[in-house]
Amino acid sequence: MYFLPEKHGKYPDFLLKRMDDFYANRLHKEWGGEHILRGAAPGEGSINLLSNDYLRLSVDSQVLASQSGSFDGAAHTPLMSASFIHGEAPQTVLERRLASFFGSESALLCQSGYVANLGLMQTLVEDMDVPVYIDMMAHMSIWNGIQMGNGKAVPFMHNDISHLEKRISQLGSGIIVVDSIYSTDGSIAPLRELAEIARTKNCTLIVDESHSFGTHGPNGKGLVEELGINDVVLFRTASLAKAFASRAGLILCPKEFGDYFNVTSKPQIFSSALMPFDINGLNAVLDLINSETGDERRVRLHRHSNQLKELLMETGIDVSESESQIIGLKAKSEYKMMLLKQTLDKEGIFGAPFCTPATAKKRPVLRFSLHSELQADELQHVAVSCKKAFLKHNI
Repeated sequence: MYFLPEKHGKYPDFLLKRMDDFYANRLHKEWGGEHILRGAAPGEGSINLLSNDYLRLSVDSQVLASQSGSFDGAAHTPLMSASFIHGEAPQTVLERRLASFFGSESALLCQSGYVANLGLMQTLVEDMDVPVYIDMMAHMSIWNGIQMGNGKAVPFMHNDISHLEKRISQLGSGIIVVDSIYSTDGSIAPLRELAEIARTKNCTLIVDESHSFGTHGPNGKGLVEELGINDVVLFRTASLAKAFASRAGLILCPKEFGDYFNVTSKPQIFSSALMPFDINGLNAVLDLINSETGDERRVRLHRHSNQLKELLMETGIDVSESESQIIGLKAKSEYKMMLLKQTLDKEGIFGAPFCTPATAKKRPVLRFSLHSELQADELQHVAVSCKKAFLKHNI
């Protein structure tokens, strides 16, 4: 065993075997003895492409003031499951406001985007013999929700409409679930085509808009709204820890679904409700997203995204899969990706390393999450540094 001998007595054999495999094979053999998620941290003047704060609203003075002001009344905040909250409680008032903004009958706030997807899928598929047609690159929370409900996941190739149609012809009507924008490579789902399939094949369509709420669509209302397919998409979900710069998850749904969800979804029942600073912060962020400031930042974000993709493509780095503010740099192995990260760290450029289970074993990526406040010279520096790093490590 590779794991430190003096620690062996602390762990049961089944756990020790798994930990030994991680330390011996993954950490030391595959990663060369260095942890792939560790390393230098961004400092002042760094180009931070780690965060999903696409519009840089987490540091906005209006948002920070609203959050800090909430602590005066924090002593009177009940700590309990969101399933008990109703009436004119601040969380339910915010839910109604979000539903109105997104053009939905109802909205449900959850502890996180993970909890939202986990609970929704568990609620939909539990004790139901219904196929769930899921894009192979859909977020892990959706897969885990299907698994939690003992559902039948039927994967189809990424953004492959013909493969989805073939699957439906074999197994019949069911649930189709996709991300609007995929978090590892920035590709966008063919939502119009998916909506047409849902209509003609009598399927329920679910779209996770975590990476398009706030950044896409009129006033940041997302791609489903932009494409005018709200009537076909029964559920929209999101992590609000992206452009909404908050700690919460969201489900947009029909009006009658909320009461059912709150007594059926295990993650919702057994998770605490949002805190006052979460709610106040979300209200302030929503004000900014639905404003001229939000419009201006969205324009800058998309401009920066297109510029950096063009610069990288000109250097010979293939980022053609990206159609959004997310750019994934593909490496040949997790070790190569770690070397790429370390080299860029030294240049003051910080991206997020994605490896299994966040990606397939042979598809590690260093993800850049762009934001609206980047400068032209920073984009140029990123492109030049990436070219040097790719050449240095033969990626």
